[in-house]
Amino acid sequence: MGLESLIVTRPRIHQPCAACRMLRRRCDSNCILAPYFPCEEMDKFAKVHKVFGASNVIKMIQMVEETNREDAVKALVYEATARMRDPVYGSTGAICQLQKMVQELKMQLESTKARVLELQQQKDQLWSVLMNVNHLDLLSPINGGDNFCLGYDDSIAYDPDKFPVVGDWIF
Repeated sequence: MGLESLIVTRPRIHQPCAACRMLRRRCDSNCILAPYFPCEEMDKFAKVHKVFGASNVIKMIQMVEETNREDAVKALVYEATARMRDPVYGSTGAICQLQKMVQELKMQLESTKARVLELQQQKDQLWSVLMNVNHLDLLSPINGGDNFCLGYDDSIAYDPDKFPVVGDWIF
């Protein structure tokens, strides 16, 4: 006789939902709260019950179309959680705080964009100055002729003994 034959399988018993368990009442298959508050989510129902009350939660769920009930319960849980944290403002306080953060971030973004534009303009001005300096100083005519030479002693470019070796500038 194997171990499998000793195990007796029992039919699965319907467990009461979190709402019925907390309210200590019988949970039948027609329980309106069972689909939204399973037995393992007691804390979720506890918050909603504490803030709104069980009868009000049932009334609110019944007022909503069945297709939207899950979203309605999620909203109730969110609001109840927010009310537990902030009894005066609830989710409105969190929304206002987030809107304030968005405004501050928008101002910071505008400030950063202005700074980037300012730095780009400075870069363009410096580039323009450098280009003008290069044209005036480095390419100067020799003895008024049409020949141009670099503005430094270019004789070292032709003499390997005078040309600096890589690393000579390091002390």
